[in-house]
Amino acid sequence: MSKIYQLYLWLLEKYGRPRDFWAKWCKRKKTRQDREEIVLGAILTQRTNWKNVEMSLKNLKGAKALSIKETYRAGRKNIILLENLIRPSGFYKQKSQRLFQLCKFIVERHKSLEKFFKQDLKTCREQLLKLSGIGPETADSILLYAGDKPIFVVDEYTRRFVKKRKLSQNHSYHYLQDLFQKNLPKDVKIYQDFHAMIVLDGKGTKWDLITKI
Repeated sequence: MSKIYQLYLWLLEKYGRPRDFWAKWCKRKKTRQDREEIVLGAILTQRTNWKNVEMSLKNLKGAKALSIKETYRAGRKNIILLENLIRPSGFYKQKSQRLFQLCKFIVERHKSLEKFFKQDLKTCREQLLKLSGIGPETADSILLYAGDKPIFVVDEYTRRFVKKRKLSQNHSYHYLQDLFQKNLPKDVKIYQDFHAMIVLDGKGTKWDLITKI
């Protein structure tokens, strides 16, 4: 058993499966709405905290724009309106364009998120990375949590986790992603739960914000 897998089991014993917004992101059976909200959230959460994202999602829901097609239509009709709806998440001008372009890509090229995810992992990832404002972390978050694709997400919390436990001196995105994937079973649920627990651990989340299995 690898050290990384042992750390996964240790975090699972310590935290169990997370709740709050992570409960939806790590949910075993997601609805279409769950998946689409995760996609939107993956863009909105860039360089901000989840409380701000929740306010933006609430605004989108109130404006009946909390879906890929609805956000696309809202942005096509009035990008300024979309900017105002997501203003709480910060960098709203950039993020409104990123949201619109992502939703436009899915609607116009694939018709639906479900059809987009029917492609293989490599193809999905390559297509996402070609879109403006979507880097590896955002792309992989969408693929792992919304698409249930087996790819491990590397973020700053992951790097801190690796440094703290001296798992590697190489902290590049690709290297760390490969390191985790080689030392864990190829299991989407393990990837989802492990990354979520790394974030919880990095934030020092209190026990009242988590639930045991």
